[in-house]
Amino acid sequence: MKKSITYLMMFCCFVVLAQQPLDTIYANEHKNVALFFPKSIGQGITGAPNFVFSYNKEQPQHLGLLQARPGKESNLLVVTADHKVFSYILKYKESLPQLNYFVSGDQSIGSMIPQTPLDINKVDLDSMERQEAYYKKFCTYLLKRKPKTMASKSRKGIRLQLQKVVYYGVQTYLVMELTNTSGITFDVKYLKVFRVQGNKKRKSSYQRVAIKPIYKYKVPDRILNGWTYRLVYVLPKFVLGDYEKLCIEVRERNGNRKVLTHWAP
Repeated sequence: MKKSITYLMMFCCFVVLAQQPLDTIYANEHKNVALFFPKSIGQGITGAPNFVFSYNKEQPQHLGLLQARPGKESNLLVVTADHKVFSYILKYKESLPQLNYFVSGDQSIGSMIPQTPLDINKVDLDSMERQEAYYKKFCTYLLKRKPKTMASKSRKGIRLQLQKVVYYGVQTYLVMELTNTSGITFDVKYLKVFRVQGNKKRKSSYQRVAIKPIYKYKVPDRILNGWTYRLVYVLPKFVLGDYEKLCIEVRERNGNRKVLTHWAP
């Protein structure tokens, strides 16, 4: 989180207003807590992985949704399109006192004001390069750690394993392993991650939503017979709710082989 805030403030000065005690917002994994801001959300960051604040990054909106899992209290920092900064204490609670918060402009703790005109294209490019280098470094670190099996499935000589789920900053890292003992090379068409809710036998309640990776590390295009490959997917941070599980699927190109494995916390 410190790294994200550093990038955000690199070209800005932070003007702090008279500091007032921060409001506390309670959340849990059973319900969405909605926050409506006076301007569209530019960035939102939580201080701990057991809290997840989601908002529309592609088409900025005024609405943000908060969920939590049991754990230590944390904080939420939100910057809106007009550079206003809002900050809250976050706590987990089974019974929520409030589900909707309508935030007014005078609740801002300060503002972020650009000091000089920026070359937006250059800033975006530099930020992307720094972020990619950071992802690569952390993925390398994860692959050096001792693996353990969290979920595994084998079919027709192809084994798919989920070995680690790591929550760090505003991302979730999945460490996976692919092994081929089928005697035939396996050309990878895709490796996808889904968030699954409900029972597939009850179609009315079954939902499968793809989670698009932010970054992929050491993902093979081809799995040779007798070889094992370890890889990492970087995903936006998420919290699985009740009756939800993670589904990982690998499918063969120009063939009918596929393997699916499921994991629930």
